[in-house]
Amino acid sequence: MAMKKSKQLFIVRHGKSSWDYDVEDLDRPLKERGINDAHKMAEKMAESNMIPQLIISSHANRALHTASIFARQLNYPFSSLLINKIIYDGDENDILELIRELDDSVSSVMVFGHNPMSTDLANIFLKEKLDKLPTVGIASISFNTDSWRTIRSENVSDELIDYPKKNK
Repeated sequence: MAMKKSKQLFIVRHGKSSWDYDVEDLDRPLKERGINDAHKMAEKMAESNMIPQLIISSHANRALHTASIFARQLNYPFSSLLINKIIYDGDENDILELIRELDDSVSSVMVFGHNPMSTDLANIFLKEKLDKLPTVGIASISFNTDSWRTIRSENVSDELIDYPKKNK
């Protein structure tokens, strides 16, 4: 079976989080708005049939909660959700390395992370650079390649930025 000659990367910034609790940064929860926005954006993806083959999330509470809302809305099996500490601790180059090491049988991946990493990672590929990817913002980038190792700005075939307030 021939592999489709394209890869799709979804970069998602976690939902709006709360500073109302005296907790470690890793444990900061989503605000009600963050939860509602995550549901709204995940529903839009489901309606567009944009279902990633793989979901990887930071281990921080707010990113993991956002990822779990998407997984539920997209009927993605929770047991397949990958959690990787590097998404919280690393920078865009660390995350890019993680993506480039994915098995090429995976055609689409969704990464749930934080700023500035989410914006910086998207800006590696986007023609029009973002100042800041909004909370629950999704940078959807398609590459005309059959290998994650060769994703670069030169082989981007399509890009789309979507976020909760975009269509209000």
